[in-house]
Amino acid sequence: MPPRQTPPGPGQAPLGHSAATELSSERLLRGAPPKPRSTRPGNRPSRFRLGGAREDTETQRKLELIRTPVHACYRIAVISLKGGVGKTTATTALGATLASERQDKVLAIDANPDAGTLGRRVRRETGATIRDLVQAIPTLHTYMDIRAFTSQAPSGLEILANDVDPAISTTFNDDDYRRAIDILGRQYPIVLTDSGTGLLYSAMRGVLDLADQLIIVATPSVDGASSASTTLDWLNAHGYADLVSRALTVVSGVREKGKMIKTEDIVAHFSARCRGVVSVPFDEHLSTGAELDLDLMRSKTREAYLDLCALVAEGFATRRPTPPAAAPAAPAAYAYPPQSAQQHGYGTAPGYPQHSPFPQQPR
Repeated sequence: MPPRQTPPGPGQAPLGHSAATELSSERLLRGAPPKPRSTRPGNRPSRFRLGGAREDTETQRKLELIRTPVHACYRIAVISLKGGVGKTTATTALGATLASERQDKVLAIDANPDAGTLGRRVRRETGATIRDLVQAIPTLHTYMDIRAFTSQAPSGLEILANDVDPAISTTFNDDDYRRAIDILGRQYPIVLTDSGTGLLYSAMRGVLDLADQLIIVATPSVDGASSASTTLDWLNAHGYADLVSRALTVVSGVREKGKMIKTEDIVAHFSARCRGVVSVPFDEHLSTGAELDLDLMRSKTREAYLDLCALVAEGFATRRPTPPAAAPAAPAAYAYPPQSAQQHGYGTAPGYPQHSPFPQQPR
């Protein structure tokens, strides 16, 4: 049972109200006003136009890979053992890039039990949280039913926030997560999970068991890289060796890089342990921790996230592996069909085929 909340007294604002009003992106950031929300993401041209013939060919290859049709909900878990490494930023930037380059719906959910901040990376359209959605599951039958609980960024990425009160957010457990993913997976082809900074909280079991793709976030620092490597050790020791072997590592430049750290050695270390590594340079826009705008990111940062998206997309056409034996089996209705990458046809027009099991996003 969730802890009892004491309602605000007379004249007392609800928890988080002052932060939302006095510490908002509009109030703290200098620059142009935020852009209005766009229509369906697929109606916008790609942001990636590099100019040279060879670069354009490689960019187009990555974009076609990113637009590979997904025939069952693809679940991406973004984790780190250490806070302050850019995990939430990586989740948002990855999700926004995927959403901006595909013609379907992409959702990022906040599963951080310690009052996660994913909801602050988008202009909020609702005060609803993931716990509200879980409580409403019996009444959720369509995409628009779920849309009432999410906020949408200009990129097209939707975000499902968590509660700002840690006493409430910590009650979101493994069963809640599995139920939420089950209902969300029927409407969203791609779901990203911004996890907490620990590995032992209740919902983390579901996050790992249901993940098709694991992304580990590290920083170009001794403690940041060591914590990420220790995370891989723990996962290997607890039955997730296959997930680790297919994992991707993001070396996130959350601050200006100094000259003392050998970033290339960090990249080499994780390249030997994971399927791929992407280094994201420091970006002033991302460092603000505010609402994310792809157009305000440096070109090198956008290219890094394009690379990350392409690596993630390599798994879109593969079968989802069987969860660890100790975990409940995933519902049969959402198992990947035994189709090869050739059957999906890299290089086809972006967006879902007409026989896609997912409902189309309203225009």
